[in-house]
Amino acid sequence: QVQLRESGGGSAQAGGSLRLSCEVSGDTFSDFCLGWFRQAPGKEREGVATIDTVGTIMYANSVKDRFFVSGDSAKNTLYLQMNILKPEDTAMYFCAAERGNWGCSVNRKTFRAWGQGTQVTVSS
Repeated sequence: QVQLRESGGGSAQAGGSLRLSCEVSGDTFSDFCLGWFRQAPGKEREGVATIDTVGTIMYANSVKDRFFVSGDSAKNTLYLQMNILKPEDTAMYFCAAERGNWGCSVNRKTFRAWGQGTQVTVSS
């Protein structure tokens, strides 16, 4: 059973940067579609970025050219580098995993595993 644990959230000023990590355990890291999602209070969960088993990456338009996702199979860790942060980036950030590449996309809603979330707060 794959398990996910996010870390690295916190507070930042607008224009600043944060780096989130998602530790993956319990299964083979390279066999999964992995993604970052976020949810602000009163809002629906939003896809941020995904990376599939062969390294194909997709970003939401709202974060493109500011956020960068990467996966390190040697460390079994997924990263989200967030740059030029904006107040509207404030949300709880979750990582998610699904076996294989079937529909690996920021628009995918079903994943077999989710982390507990890490809070990101950006002030102006």
